[in-house]
Amino acid sequence: MIEVRDVTKTYTISGQKLHAAIDVSFTVNNGEMISIVGHSGSGKTTLLSLIGGLTKPDAGDILVDNVNLWTMNDGSLCEFRNKKMSFIFQFASLIPTLTALENILLPTAFGDYADDVEKTALNLLETVGLADKKGFYPSQLSGGQQRRVAIARAFINNPEIVLADEPTGDLDEDTEREIVQLFKKMNTERNTTFVIVTHNSEIARQTSRQLRIKDGRLQKE
Repeated sequence: MIEVRDVTKTYTISGQKLHAAIDVSFTVNNGEMISIVGHSGSGKTTLLSLIGGLTKPDAGDILVDNVNLWTMNDGSLCEFRNKKMSFIFQFASLIPTLTALENILLPTAFGDYADDVEKTALNLLETVGLADKKGFYPSQLSGGQQRRVAIARAFINNPEIVLADEPTGDLDEDTEREIVQLFKKMNTERNTTFVIVTHNSEIARQTSRQLRIKDGRLQKE
């Protein structure tokens, strides 16, 4: 499903070069759930952004479902991401002028979706425990509730791949456990592929495989 080939990404900050990814290569099989672990600043988030086609590598290739992401123009890449992938970022990144329900439905504005998509969104709100908050705006929700809306939004397009960056970072233990169970359910029932960046060793242990990155380099298992 995902193939990363000899990928390198370097940033220049205040005249200093930061090597976020150095000759990184690995594959993720269809329906696999893996975690990417490492210290802060090790390159985890950059690697996730590269896989998702949000950041262009300086060198190397990234293939998703046998398609090389950077052979496509911007429009085709956006359409491909919308159909294939969903992202859960470190921060909820909700649109402040949209309700919880409207935020979940937002990705459906950019593609062809079934007529009952609102019913799907309501079911997702119920799944994350926010059925009674559908009309609330982000400012009326706690940080944890906003995160749960963002997680529900990630599943509205029934993605083949979910890329999650610290998805349970500000959730309490009970909600964190529920979200991880949701991920595992989607993985088992829908064969959804998950790549999860996490510093939480308990979450990492529940994935099928852990990739450890240090100073931009993938460590040998």
